[in-house]
Order: sequence, then C-alpha cells, then structure tokens
Amino acid sequence: MKGFELIKAGIYTTIQDKGRFSFMHLGVTNSGFMDEYAANACNKLLDNSLDTNLLEILFPSLQIKVTQNSTIAITGAKCEFFINGVQKSIWETHFVRVGDEIKISKILEGQRVYLGVKGGFQIEKEFGSYATSQKEGFGGLNGQKLVNNDILPYEENSTFIKRRWKEKYIPQYKKELTLRVILSYQCDTFEQEQIDKFFNSEYTITPDFNSMACKLDGEAIECTISNLISEAIAFGSIQIPKDGKPIILLKERQTIGGYPKIGSVLSLDCFKLAQMKPGNKIRFEKIEVNEAREKVLKFIEAFS
Repeated sequence: MKGFELIKAGIYTTIQDKGRFSFMHLGVTNSGFMDEYAANACNKLLDNSLDTNLLEILFPSLQIKVTQNSTIAITGAKCEFFINGVQKSIWETHFVRVGDEIKISKILEGQRVYLGVKGGFQIEKEFGSYATSQKEGFGGLNGQKLVNNDILPYEENSTFIKRRWKEKYIPQYKKELTLRVILSYQCDTFEQEQIDKFFNSEYTITPDFNSMACKLDGEAIECTISNLISEAIAFGSIQIPKDGKPIILLKERQTIGGYPKIGSVLSLDCFKLAQMKPGNKIRFEKIEVNEAREKVLKFIEAFS
C-alpha cells in the first residue's frame, strides 16, 4: 500500500468524516469532525466532497513520510507546518511527492488541525462512515487513534491546483467565546432566576474536555428536578448535573441521558468550541429557533 506512512502519529490523531447517522437507536454515537467549518474548508480546497475523510490532529508532533504523489491541505488551528523542513502556510493546498516529509510541530492557536489529501484515504467504512469512535471501536484504522507506522493509502494524483482560503474567512481562535443557546428540553423546569444566572455568568473550560463533552466550571445552576427517564441527546445539549456545572455534549456523546438539560448550543458554535482549550472562558446568549435555523442553512449553502 502507498500513501502516508506515519513516522510519528502524534498523541491523538484520528481519521474523521461527517460522522455516522441513523444508528443512535442501537447506541452508536455520531462521531465525526469536531470543527466542521475547518474540515469543510479543507475538503473544498482539495475539491473533495464534504464527507471525504481527513486527519483530525488534536496534539502536535505529527510526522509523515509521503510514498505517493498527491495534493494536501491543512486547515483549523494555527500550527507550525513543514514540508521537508521548510515551513509552509496552512489554509491552502500543497503538492507532495514521493519521499517528502510532512511535519506538524506546534499548535499555536486553537486546538484541532485538519489534514486532507486529494480523494481521501482508501479505508473501509463502518456503519456508513469512516469516523473513528474509540469508545465503540468503530471507524478509522481498527477503531482507534493512529499509531506510529500506520499506513494511510490514497489514490495517486499528479495534477496540482493551487488554492488558498480567503484571509477574511480564516477564523481567529481566541480565549473567550460566546455560545448561542436555544432554550429547549427541560428549560421550563428551571426558575427564571436560574436561567438569568446561566446567561449572565462566565464559565471556564475544565480539563474534562474531549470529543464526548465539555465540562464547565463556574456558577452552579439549580433545577427543580434532578433525574429524568433517559432520553435522546442532541449534539450541543447542555446537561445540568447534580453539582449544577453545565456540560456541553458533543460529537461522541452518549446517545441517551437522564440529567435535566436547559437547552442546546447552536451547532455552528459547537464547531468554534472545538478549537477552545481548558482555561478558556465561555459565556452564553439566547437565540431563537427560527434565527438558528437560518444561520445553519446559510452555513450549509456556503459550502454547497
């Protein structure tokens, strides 16, 4: 097999795509790109379909040997990216040849880097997706994060087109973020005083932050109920557990849960959250359903 040979796989590098759907009734979570904006941009630069698989790189020190010519692109977190020891720009395409070495040494701003190749990696789908879900052992290579000496095959491509994402559309990853929330689920069981506290408080992202959920620290929110019959969990749902500290549920969330939920974070803002780090600050603001729908439709149209 020819493609990428992982000399150093990094601490946490996985293969992801848009995720797997229609299997939650079996207890199979969605998984998929945590930051769909950066992932979509990477695939657009490569003229790939938006569900083409990519590498999602959570920590640096990734080193790859190229064994087949192709075009690559890197988007997402600002990082130090090299080809054969020469630093290159991200958010644009690069041609790589047999024998080239790709290296990502530091992540400077943001949290997740996306690296794609023209046509994607030629691996098998599981439950309709390439997305890695370690919790369930599905997708990617053997359902696990990538390790040293893994081989990622792709189809050779020697036609190169230089593309770069427009500067004004490249996100700036800051240390503070406001997340828009649709009040929903059990919001009627929270006193207005508690809802006001939720929207007027600043929260800190704790180290308990991964592809399953983001646990926040700050003002505790009280609810008039503590336990529910387990129900389906939507992407971005905000659970309020017994300690009152909000938990935002993300791509590899559990499929059902019994804690009360005050609402859901707008999916587009969950993509921004994916680039935040422990210690960064979060605030919430309300958004109405119709406005949220319009913003999601505009996002979809922008990549169509």
